[in-house]
Amino acid sequence: MEVSDDQRICDVEDVPGAGTFLFTYRDGFDTGEALLVRFGGGAPSSDAEAGGTALGDEDTGIGCWKNYCQHWTDVRLDKGSGARVRDGELWCNKHAATFRLDDGVCTHGPCEGAVLDEVEVTVHDGGVYLTDDRYEFDSTGPDGDRDLSTGSPGGRIDFTGS
Repeated sequence: MEVSDDQRICDVEDVPGAGTFLFTYRDGFDTGEALLVRFGGGAPSSDAEAGGTALGDEDTGIGCWKNYCQHWTDVRLDKGSGARVRDGELWCNKHAATFRLDDGVCTHGPCEGAVLDEVEVTVHDGGVYLTDDRYEFDSTGPDGDRDLSTGSPGGRIDFTGS
């Protein structure tokens, strides 16, 4: 798959092994957030090229999911400082749902069996590129239109004490 510099999200080594890398994409006039995750035990490979699925490259194990829980889609998994990742699963701090990093399937919680929404990325020559035809890369970090300091709208109770 051909990639261009304007699609480059980050270097492969910027994606943490026990956390997430947050970025903002454009969907027409709207923006949204997605997070990159690393799964499996493979070390990054500078010459790896992925097939453009959530499974990413088998050596690098990079996946990409929209940044919201399947139970309440107004709840962000990564509020700007990295989402909780443990034992190969991404956690939603609002209601303790867990999602497998490699395929996005919810394994526990009120949305058990649901699947996170995938965003297609490609790993190529040490970089991670947004290759989903539906979106354009905007910037790294959270969407500037969101106030992430207050959590989700409505102030729902969560499992973090906030």
